[in-house]
Amino acid sequence: MSKHPLLKLEISELSIAERIQLAEDLWDSILDNQEELLLSEAQEQELDRRLEQYQHNPTAGSTWEEVKQRLGFAQ
Repeated sequence: MSKHPLLKLEISELSIAERIQLAEDLWDSILDNQEELLLSEAQEQELDRRLEQYQHNPTAGSTWEEVKQRLGFAQ
């Protein structure tokens, strides 16, 4: 998706803090209208499959710390 040149220029003139706030405000505006975010049938089935797997064996996955360590992000 291409940005309108004026919008891109205006955004680039914002401070980092203002851009972060803008991103948060945009995200919040999406969350305020969650009912518009419909999942496809395939997405719903995949989420159901993963939930069922978790319910059968909740300890089968990795913790966030283990994932970060495997990826080399843990300190």
